[in-house]
Amino acid sequence: MPDTIAFPALSIPETLAAGPGPGNTDARVLAAFARAGVADHMQADVLRGMIECKHMLRSLWGTQNIHTFGVGGTGFSGLDCMLSAILPGDTVVAFTNGTFSGIDCLTIRMKAATREELKADPLNPQAASVTVITVPHGQSVTGEAVEKALARHKPKWAFMAHWETGSGRINDLQGFSDACERHGALGLVDAVSSLGIADFSIDEYPGVHGWASCPQKGVLCLPLTYAPVSFTDRYIAEVRANGAATYVHHPILEARHWGVIDGKDVAQPAYHRTHSCYAVAAFHEALRLTLEHGRAQKARDYAFHEAALRAAVEAMGCTVTSNMTSLVVLDLPPALKGREKELVQTCRAAGFGIWPTLSEPVQVRVGILNQLGEGPITEIVSRFADALNVLGAGVNKEHVMDGLARHYRAALAAE
Repeated sequence: MPDTIAFPALSIPETLAAGPGPGNTDARVLAAFARAGVADHMQADVLRGMIECKHMLRSLWGTQNIHTFGVGGTGFSGLDCMLSAILPGDTVVAFTNGTFSGIDCLTIRMKAATREELKADPLNPQAASVTVITVPHGQSVTGEAVEKALARHKPKWAFMAHWETGSGRINDLQGFSDACERHGALGLVDAVSSLGIADFSIDEYPGVHGWASCPQKGVLCLPLTYAPVSFTDRYIAEVRANGAATYVHHPILEARHWGVIDGKDVAQPAYHRTHSCYAVAAFHEALRLTLEHGRAQKARDYAFHEAALRAAVEAMGCTVTSNMTSLVVLDLPPALKGREKELVQTCRAAGFGIWPTLSEPVQVRVGILNQLGEGPITEIVSRFADALNVLGAGVNKEHVMDGLARHYRAALAAE
């Protein structure tokens, strides 16, 4: 029998997370995580924290939805909870324009597939009841495209990502909601990349009945805490009438632990599954941070700093194809085409975490999650210019940095 191997203690260095997510978690959130006492998940302060998180989430989402809470895990956990209402044979029209909405569409096909369809191709079922509309990479889902598809197929459910980080595109939320209302479809939205970054209130989109986000982007609370979700009464009525083939991510059962029972807020939550007191403390602090910043101000700050980053990388000869405000998706200068992954690995080796796109065509993604200041943006631009020059781009770094400084000086002068 071989000897048991005990590896040396793991030490992970500080890095600059400058991709589409996860972002660098705020020090206040990390401190809240670390200082939480060892507590039972039904201890009074833990439960109080969960109830307070529920109310802060309603403010962040801009909603009166009673079924608004956090699903333990990553953004995929929240999405799985939202999509659990889709049952085998349900008709769905789903839109994809990038890697992550594509994964959502696969999830939908898995949930809507019949037993026979799932058996025929378990990892990639072709559910006849699901229509996937593919929008080319680098383009947004438009209201016109949604209207056309829903008018033709008349589905029970419709799905779209709000912001698609795979391609850096913002999709037409108003057009999606309006089309769902006109054609009686229950809209479902992946807001993984927009909640806590964009300034929007979900109650203004009545065609959408299910929303799911994540803990590691706009909310910035580590990759493994709580994924915010919010469901309308109409959505919950569907689950009550037809069920959901899950326990852990059940939209009604999960809400019980957050003090939502029989469609009402209650003082004493019910047990559903074990929650981490550390995660509750961190999530609570992250929501406090976001609400203290203010949704509208945070959205303005992201737009301002993204504009600075965009101008800087364009001055380096890159072409930006995205329209999100938390990252830029870009084509490298023509002389470096085909070396995108080499550039990314060069940056990561130096503790500078940028990302390629995960589907064709290969582009580079540089993000600014929780980097809302002149200092952090200057560091990102400086390190990106250095990395390009390592590959022989010949960027005039001094010119680029002077332009970036002018951007911030102009903003200061305007105040």
